[in-house]
Amino acid sequence: MKDKTTAINTAGLIARLLLGGLFIYAGAVKVLAPAEEFAYAIETYKVTGPALALRAAYIIPWLELYAGLLLAAGIFTRFSAFLCGAMLVFFELLLAQAWLRGLPVTSCGCFGSGGSNSLPFEFLLNLFFLALGYPAFRHGLFFSADKGMGRERS
Repeated sequence: MKDKTTAINTAGLIARLLLGGLFIYAGAVKVLAPAEEFAYAIETYKVTGPALALRAAYIIPWLELYAGLLLAAGIFTRFSAFLCGAMLVFFELLLAQAWLRGLPVTSCGCFGSGGSNSLPFEFLLNLFFLALGYPAFRHGLFFSADKGMGRERS
C-alpha cells in the first residue's frame, strides 16, 4: 500500500513540475518578447479587437509565469494547478473555435510568436497538458512548499 501511495505522490510531483515548467517557459518567452507579437497572435483568433488583444498580451504572460512558478514550487499548489487548468481550458476553447471556423492561425501564440503546429495537433497537445493538471491538483503536494509549511489543503 505504501508503494502505491509513493508512486501516486511521485506522479503528482512529476505532473506538478512538468505543468509548472511548461507555464514558466510559455510565460517567460512571451514576457521577454514585445507584447505586440503576442497581441497579433491573439488577434488571429478573431474574438477581440486590437486594443483588448494588446491588454491581454501584457497580462496573460505574467499570469502564466506566476502560476507556473507557484505550481512548480508547490506554493498554493491546488489553487495554482486549478489556475493553470482554467487557462488551458480557455486556450482549448480559443483553439477549438478557430479550428471549427477554419481561421488561418499561423501561430497559436502558446510559446511566443514562432510558428506552430496545426490547430488539431495543438488542441490534442493542450488536452495532454490539461490531463497533467489532475495529478498535479490531486496529488501534487509531495515535496511541496505547502507540505513543508503544514498547508496540505492549499
